[in-house]
Amino acid sequence: MSDTATQTQMDHAPGSFCWIELATTDGPGAKKFYAELFGWEAQDSPVGPEMVYTMLKLDGKDVGALYQKGEMMKQVPTHWASYISVTSADEIAAKAKALGATVVQEPFDVMEVGRMAVIADPTGAVFCIWQAKVHKGVGVKGETNSLCWNELLTNDTTKAIDFYTKLFGWKTKTDSGATPYTEITNGDDHIGGIMQIQPQMGPMPPNWGIYIAVADCDGTAQKATSLGGRQYVPPTDIPHVGRFAVLSDPQGAVFNIIKLDLQHHE
Repeated sequence: MSDTATQTQMDHAPGSFCWIELATTDGPGAKKFYAELFGWEAQDSPVGPEMVYTMLKLDGKDVGALYQKGEMMKQVPTHWASYISVTSADEIAAKAKALGATVVQEPFDVMEVGRMAVIADPTGAVFCIWQAKVHKGVGVKGETNSLCWNELLTNDTTKAIDFYTKLFGWKTKTDSGATPYTEITNGDDHIGGIMQIQPQMGPMPPNWGIYIAVADCDGTAQKATSLGGRQYVPPTDIPHVGRFAVLSDPQGAVFNIIKLDLQHHE
């Protein structure tokens, strides 16, 4: 493997979040928005007669991807999908089914880059699993303007925790605040959280969301609005964690940003 290949790939332990992917109604519009907001560079690859798959890069390293939904995907909402690394997509899909999940898309090969499946957990939240071949996933994580956290909002946290701990061997720890929050660890890595959908969030289906680390939460939220996005939750402090906001891009895909309180996160 050449040096450049080594630098842009990082290994993702099974059970960790390894990729994020935006399904959008306007590829060029989304590329422009995220380029201006996070400095992501777009690299287009044709993957079929009508389809372009765009790799998003930060300083030459993959941070995620986007594609414009075609006719066949009209029903799919505009959203950021979260991918979890697995050793065998077939085994995990079968195990998920046995644990009460729905396999929305059975395991299939993505050319020579990997094998994947799309799964809806027993509470209805959808995620993807990724068995890496050529493409391992993101080449940068936890740094400014890259993915740092994935979060499940669900209407049944007990059922969700039971499902994911059995499927991936995750460990969970729930705090007993006014709004309980469950932190997920995969091995020694703190990778995400699970939270009950709150009435003030409005009607929403269970979903996995992404957090992008930023240097300035307020500035980024303001910039997102000026670029045609919207703020669902304006910049808000989470004690001992950081300052976050819930935003959407001009096409309606929701994502979170967070300026982490680094005294707390070693």
